[in-house]
Amino acid sequence: MKATLFTNGNLSLSGHPESDAVYVEAGVITAVGSGKDLALQVGGKDVEHVDWEGAHVLPGLTDAHVHLGMHGMKLDMLDFSGMASKEEMLRAVAQRAAVTPTGEWILGLNWNENEFAPKLAPSMSELDEVTDRHPVFLTRTCFHAYLGNSEAFRRAGVSETTPDSASGAYGRDSAGKLNGWIYEDAAAPFQAVQPEPDYAAKKKAVRRGILDALSLGLTAVHTEDLRLLGSVETMLRIHRELREEGLCFRTHQLLYYEFLQEVEALGLSAGQGDEWLRLGAVKLFADGAIGGRTALLEAPYSDAPGTRGIAIHPQEQLDSIVAAARRLGFPVAVHAIGDAAARMTLTAMARHPLPTAAGLPDRFIHAQVLSRTLVEQMQRLPLIADIQPRFVASDFPWVLERVGPERTEVLYAWKKLLQAGIVCAGGSDAPIEPLSPFLGLHAAITRRKPGETHAGYLPEEKLSLGESLAIFTAGSAAAAGEAAVRGGIQPGRWADFTVIDRDISADPEALLEVKARMTVVNGRVAYTAG
Repeated sequence: MKATLFTNGNLSLSGHPESDAVYVEAGVITAVGSGKDLALQVGGKDVEHVDWEGAHVLPGLTDAHVHLGMHGMKLDMLDFSGMASKEEMLRAVAQRAAVTPTGEWILGLNWNENEFAPKLAPSMSELDEVTDRHPVFLTRTCFHAYLGNSEAFRRAGVSETTPDSASGAYGRDSAGKLNGWIYEDAAAPFQAVQPEPDYAAKKKAVRRGILDALSLGLTAVHTEDLRLLGSVETMLRIHRELREEGLCFRTHQLLYYEFLQEVEALGLSAGQGDEWLRLGAVKLFADGAIGGRTALLEAPYSDAPGTRGIAIHPQEQLDSIVAAARRLGFPVAVHAIGDAAARMTLTAMARHPLPTAAGLPDRFIHAQVLSRTLVEQMQRLPLIADIQPRFVASDFPWVLERVGPERTEVLYAWKKLLQAGIVCAGGSDAPIEPLSPFLGLHAAITRRKPGETHAGYLPEEKLSLGESLAIFTAGSAAAAGEAAVRGGIQPGRWADFTVIDRDISADPEALLEVKARMTVVNGRVAYTAG
């Protein structure tokens, strides 16, 4: 691999205001300094020269929480992001039905009735009116609630007499009839009867996800794709082939707990891999999401006193899954949004301590509804908080109606977590949220939606630009056990750079317009705008 001298960059946001060049050998930063000085030092070597043309250079941004394959799949689905009413949704379904062969599934995602006026999603009967010739299955923005038409329910074998599952439910109207809503694991019968994408389709989805990430300035992601790809061997094969085909991109792979038996059979271990792909924690869910009222709360929802949410696993089963991961030497990555789910998660982690040989921390994913007591428990454990700043832009102000004023002290409280000394890694949870890291940075700094001008939702939780960049660089590196080799622009670190077209230090609104001009991974130019 030829050495490279990158010159004419603005490195002030990377902590090098007096430098404009970086010299890289074998994918590792060797020197940072003046372009003229470094050019003299390497003058006798066979060196490739890359001109950054005065662009602003950041340490390579990493998204610590995505579903890369599903993000790629999303590009072929109906996407309801930004729609303002159920009528707009129904028109989109009708347009897709008009060009879809009879009997084929119509799939869509990212609708959010809380953004509608009035706040109503389509009902089963309304979907039936649009089409009774296609099964329709639509995934809410949180990926914890769904809508289906009658044909989808028929194919799934779900009728009026079908009982709710232990960790899911079917929505019903006041007369007890199915209304089209599907919650949590009750979606399994619907997913089971949908056509399984073949290997080529899965590989295409991962490739499209990677290419989109690179175009947005991301040099790496932490991803969980096993539920889509179907096996650990398939996941490893796809990424190996994509590397062999020339894609330069790093992935840290979380392993869904239902694949632990395969992990053990293959003899895999936590942290195993190379600079391109490394195995991480065992992923599992403790609860759902606030939008569909399936996040598990200690006290009932303020706007729905009849429910506290859904526990995906009872405490004993949650403990058992964590113990199984520990037996194989793995940390765990637990999705826990509500405070009751947080308590259950921290209890399981404490009962089954992380083996020191794991080399990776546990991950507390989302951590949206907490209390000071829960934060103190988090401080005592070897974990990082896997947070999604963009959720603030998507969930406020309606989330305040869900939780009520008595639960806002530690609500989406990224600042309090950092002040408590808890390392935070920043992610998007794409395809649930847009993949762009700059939208995540904007939400972390402003605590408001694009286009809004107020002081921010719970403004005391705003992060500085430096703190926000850190969670998408150093924090994400720490979550992967790679703090010593990634997350900054210093000699000895891997040569990952996100090169952007404008200064983002003066006005956070610039983050809404910023474009990646170049993405460099392991010293290789993996993406160039245009």
